[in-house]
Amino acid sequence: MSPQGRALEPIARLADRVAPGALGLLLAGFVLLDYYGERPGRAGGALIIAFAAITGTAAATARHRLWPIFAVTAPASLLFSWWPGFIVASYYAATTLRRRAHLALFTAASAVALLGLPVLYDTSGLEFALGPGFPTSAFDGVLAVLFLVGLPLVAGLWINARRQVLAGLAERAERLERDQAARTERARAAERTRIAREMHDVVAHKVSLIVLHAGALEVGTSDQDARDTAELIRATGQAALTDLRDVLGVLRSPPAGRPSTALPVLGELGRLLDQSRSAGLPVRRRDEGTPRPLPAAAERAAYRVVQEALTNVHKHAGGAATEVVLRYRPDHLELTVANEPPADTQGAAGPPPPGAGLGLIGLRERLELVGGRLDAGPRPDGGFTVRARIPTTAEEPA
Repeated sequence: MSPQGRALEPIARLADRVAPGALGLLLAGFVLLDYYGERPGRAGGALIIAFAAITGTAAATARHRLWPIFAVTAPASLLFSWWPGFIVASYYAATTLRRRAHLALFTAASAVALLGLPVLYDTSGLEFALGPGFPTSAFDGVLAVLFLVGLPLVAGLWINARRQVLAGLAERAERLERDQAARTERARAAERTRIAREMHDVVAHKVSLIVLHAGALEVGTSDQDARDTAELIRATGQAALTDLRDVLGVLRSPPAGRPSTALPVLGELGRLLDQSRSAGLPVRRRDEGTPRPLPAAAERAAYRVVQEALTNVHKHAGGAATEVVLRYRPDHLELTVANEPPADTQGAAGPPPPGAGLGLIGLRERLELVGGRLDAGPRPDGGFTVRARIPTTAEEPA
């Protein structure tokens, strides 16, 4: 919907509520002006006022209950000649009655009442008990039928047809939207499956080869340091394969009910630090405040911050001493990972692993999803600090 449409929507709802009551007041006032003013001193004045009130009430409720306006119009046609209640009755008959036979019956009965009753009263020497006392002609009767029945019927039929067209268009739009959403979801599922297949065929295969070669080196070498290093490579590769299977499971969208692998939490932070220490990174941990259970989303975000920060230290700072600090605040967790300036890397085994440079960007987006904040940057002494603030007052989707 356009902004103009949204701005006018409250006005349209108000007009929709007010319209039935306004129609009832208008019809009651028209009855009083048309009939009571003709015979102000007549004894039936009170009855005219009562009919005006009943007709106005019936017109105000005709949208929900059609029979009261019909019930008032029928006897009124015998008492008042060309009764204005036909206007409201004809309009709502056209917009409410679904069967053509019922609409044709109403139209015929209304025409007979407006054309036949004046002729019958005139030929029998009678007059309408509460209606005007002036004689009527056939031409006037035809005009009355056209004005009181024909025009309201045409207007009601047009509005009813327009409503049906709009309802059909709305239903078609909803169906197209559902189809488009289904096609989009199928395309996304196919793309996720393709990515998962590529990751399984390429990445998982190569990591598996690394694990196998590390295991063979661990068994075949007699050097204890080489054996320990090979064991570390094998264990790290197996952990990487486990994490990769978790990612592939998310990409393939496992059916509901299939047990999902537990996601990392702060309780596994010690194991993560031990892996870094085994790889030659001097890292220590310090907790401030009273540790307490945190929402799962907050714990996962904190774990990923430490994991990515340590990975960056391994890649860019060699064996620089690193400190991980967790500060438990009343409504948030403050997490800091700071490393000293990198040591002399001339003895490094090789160039740092390749990276896309998107790790910190991904962390910042992850923290924004849980209402947190990430700050990262170099220090004047050449070190690097990653600082995260993670809300802990409510569970947020990660």
